[in-house]
Amino acid sequence: MKLTTSTTCAAVFAMMSLGAQAFVTTSQYRPSMQSTTTLQNAKSGSDVGSDVPDRRAFMTTALTGVLGAVVASTVMPNAANAALSVVQYGDESLMAPKDHGTTAQPVQSDLQYGVSRKLADKICSYNRHFAENGGYFVSTTFEDAVLEAKGPITFYDSVSGKPLFVAPLNRTPDQFLAESESHGWPSFRDDEVIWENVRVIKGSGETVSVDGTHLGHNLPDRKGNRYCINLVCIAGKPV
Repeated sequence: MKLTTSTTCAAVFAMMSLGAQAFVTTSQYRPSMQSTTTLQNAKSGSDVGSDVPDRRAFMTTALTGVLGAVVASTVMPNAANAALSVVQYGDESLMAPKDHGTTAQPVQSDLQYGVSRKLADKICSYNRHFAENGGYFVSTTFEDAVLEAKGPITFYDSVSGKPLFVAPLNRTPDQFLAESESHGWPSFRDDEVIWENVRVIKGSGETVSVDGTHLGHNLPDRKGNRYCINLVCIAGKPV
């Protein structure tokens, strides 16, 4: 498809508009967004991230992702629409108060990867705004488990035990870990999400389980949707 001046201008305008909206929304719902330098904090003893975002870093990431999405929808509308149709959206009712915060019960008592159960319970069930520290997963057995599996791993809800993600798919374990390390949290793509049990809240990008477990956020980049997920929330065992 050949871009005209009008379509190009429209794409740029849409990028600026959507980028501004994304900044406001994510600043409200994900104040724990940090730069990748927080990998160094993994073993500092502080598990929960700061509530002050690195706004410059976020704007760069958000605008880059939005630009990619706009160009894709302009040049390849069919491909863009197909990608959008994959995502299963939900509304705020999923996160309504239940018997244990936003979930019906506490996290499992024997979580995987050596994660903190106390931190998991706080992030999963009593949180909409915070995240484990960037790079927290490097202090666990997560990376060893991925490399030793020699194939995709299923990650389960820390509360319900339902399968949420299967990774890596269509990439190597090293590529999966490299992307996760570059952002500070386990990072999944559309084809690695088990949509039967996962929803994205419209307007905020908050990614949750159908049972009300907070998981993380969708932070798209030039490759498409990228689900930035707290390891403590996907460290459950199947039930």
